[in-house]
Parts: sequence; structure tokens; C-alpha cells
Amino acid sequence: MMKSIFSREYDVFRRCMIAARKDANLTQATLAKTLEKPQSFVAKYENGERRLDVVEFLLITRAIGVDPGEIIRKVEQAFGATSREG
Repeated sequence: MMKSIFSREYDVFRRCMIAARKDANLTQATLAKTLEKPQSFVAKYENGERRLDVVEFLLITRAIGVDPGEIIRKVEQAFGATSREG
């Protein structure tokens, strides 16, 4: 597996995005089609090969049907847990 160039904190965000897509019962291919992007676009941000900017994040959460604030709250909760552990 390719090693991510991103931080542990970004990995938390990435995992939250994957979980949101799966909770919406969407495949990478279905989400990509909705976004009018190739499937590799979704695969690359989910695998940690590229970062999402805030506009992409908002478009993806809209396509998934999840409140972007919900994702951010989950990430913040995880940051609190990781900062207490480390």
C-alpha cells in the first residue's frame, strides 16, 4: 500500500469521508458519476493520494447527502481523542 503523505489528523478526516460515503450506500463509482468526475478522483482522496480543498469537500458532502458540519464535528471529536492519547 502506498504510504500517505498526510498527517494523522488528515487521516481522521479521510476516514470520516469514507464512512459517510459508505453510510449513504454509495460506491466510489456512483459518487464519482454524481460529481461528474472519474472514479479515480474519489479513490485518490480516499486513499490519501490527494487532499480535498474546501470547495471539493462541500460538493462531495452535498452529493453524499451529509451535513458538512457533521463531518467536521466527527473530525474535531477524533482530534480531541488523539490529543489526549498522544
